[in-house]
Amino acid sequence: MTWLGFLISLATILLISKKSLPLGLICGALLLGFFTLSPDIVLDRVILTLTDPSIVLLSLAMGIIPILGGTMKASGQIDSLVANVRIPQRYLLAFSAALMGLLPMPGGALLSAPILEKGGAGVPGKLMASINNWFRHLFILIYPLSSALIVSAELCDIDVYRAVIYLLPGFAVALFLGYLFLLRRVNGRLVYPNQFSLKELLVPLVIIISAPAVDFILKKLFHLNSEATLLGVLTGLALSIFFSRKRLDLKTITIKMKPWNFALIILGMFLYLRIFQVTETGTLIAALPLPPLMLALSAGFILGLVTGRVQLPASIIFPVYLAAVSVVTPAIFALIYIAIYYGYVISPVHPCLVVTCEYFGVSIKTMIGELARPTVILMVLVIIIALIVG
Repeated sequence: MTWLGFLISLATILLISKKSLPLGLICGALLLGFFTLSPDIVLDRVILTLTDPSIVLLSLAMGIIPILGGTMKASGQIDSLVANVRIPQRYLLAFSAALMGLLPMPGGALLSAPILEKGGAGVPGKLMASINNWFRHLFILIYPLSSALIVSAELCDIDVYRAVIYLLPGFAVALFLGYLFLLRRVNGRLVYPNQFSLKELLVPLVIIISAPAVDFILKKLFHLNSEATLLGVLTGLALSIFFSRKRLDLKTITIKMKPWNFALIILGMFLYLRIFQVTETGTLIAALPLPPLMLALSAGFILGLVTGRVQLPASIIFPVYLAAVSVVTPAIFALIYIAIYYGYVISPVHPCLVVTCEYFGVSIKTMIGELARPTVILMVLVIIIALIVG
């Protein structure tokens, strides 16, 4: 029944999300719970999710981010940024997504999405969405301050900077595959009617960077969590309004950007995660009859895919692998971490993927289809290397 409920929940998410992403996530979570848990436990998980201050605050922050994007579009700040980043269109799209990746924060994909939309004239929505998701996460893979990487390396008693060195080849392959399957299809040219203006470039950049910067500083100095994210996006919104040369109609912008959809997506995703954590699904996946390394790679990828997280699968997979082999070498660590990470990158319950789909009006199925080829090739290479070094 656990396997049946799990598969039905995923199918439900993919089916209903064609009409409504938040509804699909919520229905998928409830079906997983009803097939695998008692009604009182499901109700407890629902209440726990809806009353968790950190989740509620994060949902509010996710609702404000599209409003920030809307004010930057309406004020002309996005136009100014695109007009003064003087690089070819394909690299502008990748740069915009990677910029937010270098300053990681929940929902950062929503900050880069309006830039891709403006600079991607003539580029299909599904391609822009895919570039946003792929390049957004490229640099986080090797970001030494990533909490997921720090925790995973600590589990395996590996220095995080040594882990980064072993992750660099995977990063290089992912960069190449991103160019081959995504950026190479962008052939447009941007026309710049005006002269370059440093001020017109810096103002929107400061607004965009302010949100993740405040988020990062408050988390590191004051150990805040979702409160930091909320204050960060509110700072960005305040700066956008302050620097706007036009009178902004916030009510009209809010209605147009539909922030409630993004807030409900976060609630739906955490509800799925909370229910998944108390089912036996993770244990069943980790108990598949495979050699230790192949089990770690396959189960790690699957758990990353179904949870939309890195730390949760890592906390399951690395201890299971350690119990079988006693020690994890840096090379094996990198292979397993990449498998988990790219399961997470293309997960249908991954925050950045689903909010990007919502923004560009692309279905989850279409997005996963676009990212499937580079991900499959990357995983095949990981498995081949694992067979050699394992």
